[in-house]
Amino acid sequence: MNQNTTVTKSTQATPRTAQPERNVPIISPHVNVIEDASGILLYADLPGVPREKLSVHVETDTLTIEGDVSLDLPSDIEWKHFELNQAHYRRQFTLSKELDADNVVAEFNQGVLKLRIPKVEKTKPRRVRVKVK
Repeated sequence: MNQNTTVTKSTQATPRTAQPERNVPIISPHVNVIEDASGILLYADLPGVPREKLSVHVETDTLTIEGDVSLDLPSDIEWKHFELNQAHYRRQFTLSKELDADNVVAEFNQGVLKLRIPKVEKTKPRRVRVKVK
């Protein structure tokens, strides 16, 4: 199942997902970044993060990815020992001026976030036509 993700662009500070509790570790998700002539493709691994707890923001030249792991644990059980930790993913990237931060496209599918960040038109390579006289 493919889920679309909204990317928020702002020039001022905006509210984030709820800040993790003090004992919740902040994890930097693993990413793969691929650059081609038209832009950048970024894949971020966010296992255990549901779509409703994922946040992708662009503020000026900073891309921020955040998400909270959600564990569905039975509430009617009295726990004697508990070693599962909930986690908060957070990673920031500084975007170069040659990237078009206004046109970021995001998809989220089975814990993998895919971001397509195109280059601005003037920085894309173009073919120069040579006239013969």
